[in-house]
Amino acid sequence: MGYQLLNIFFFVFHTTLVLFNCFGWAWKKTRRWNLVTLLLTAGSWFIVGIWYGWGYCFCTDWHWDVREKMGLHDHSNSYIHFLLLKLTGINFDKDLVDKVTLIVFLVSIALSLWLNISDYKKRKKLPPHMEQDGNFRFNKLANNIKRR
Repeated sequence: MGYQLLNIFFFVFHTTLVLFNCFGWAWKKTRRWNLVTLLLTAGSWFIVGIWYGWGYCFCTDWHWDVREKMGLHDHSNSYIHFLLLKLTGINFDKDLVDKVTLIVFLVSIALSLWLNISDYKKRKKLPPHMEQDGNFRFNKLANNIKRR
């Protein structure tokens, strides 16, 4: 029972993380966290991957451990390939999936970096009294002008 719950947890958590990495840059409120998760993913893939194999992912490794303890040995080297196989039943070419995954990742991190830098520059250009938590607020002067 415990491994079944862990298996479900990893499906939900890891798939949500993948989707957040792909699209979290689109909303201003989630951009900073999106950049953090993308950088952590890059660190896992490209730094830890030096020792464990390029594209190494902690979540995938832990999920495979859980599935093996459940007697399931149906995983591939790529979580995305595995997920596509489970969701569609189609066994896509593994190299194609890896290439598309890398392209989507690079586009996502580029967009996240660009938008986070853009947001940062906009915040720095505004006087501090006009912005709070990313939302524009009018200061006392603006309120006084409205009253006139």
